[in-house]
Amino acid sequence: MDLAIVLTVFGVIFVGELPDKTAVASLVLGARYPPLAVWCGVAGAFLIHVVVACAAGGFVSALPHRPVELITSALFLVGAVLLWRADAAEAFEEGEEEAATVTGVRTTRQVVLASFGVVLVAEFGDLTQILTATLAARYHDPLSVGVGALLALWTVAGLAVVFGRNLLKVIPLRRVQQIAAVALVVLAIVSAVNALR
Repeated sequence: MDLAIVLTVFGVIFVGELPDKTAVASLVLGARYPPLAVWCGVAGAFLIHVVVACAAGGFVSALPHRPVELITSALFLVGAVLLWRADAAEAFEEGEEEAATVTGVRTTRQVVLASFGVVLVAEFGDLTQILTATLAARYHDPLSVGVGALLALWTVAGLAVVFGRNLLKVIPLRRVQQIAAVALVVLAIVSAVNALR
């Protein structure tokens, strides 16, 4: 396992997930139900997403280097544009809608399963899953990418569940989206340069 890749992936996925609807859904669920139960469900869903993304990235990494780097660069740019143009209020609203499907008094087991289900469905094909697959293809190291992505997703979920509402007062969701977009542009440039070498 390569610690530099783990840390790089952690940073990219952490910043990419902060403004995501699943972080907001985790925040809302954590405000309604026991935070540990919510986090356990969300963490399980993220584990499945990371495994799927790394497997997909592993298949892509078997392709020739130059096309993979160019496609990676393009995907990073698309992600940057999507984040830059994203409406923070809309992302927050979508997250609240996802969490709204879980209502009423529930046992701990029901909270874990409901949180798992909400994130599992909401996160498939999401930006951070695509980024994880792209990073796995770029670095040719699915284990390091998987560990970095999973730790980032679990950290964001933990922050959302425990500190979410207070965190949004300090760091506006729109600012996080802009920082993530800039980080993706930098990664797009690095990938394009590597492809042209």
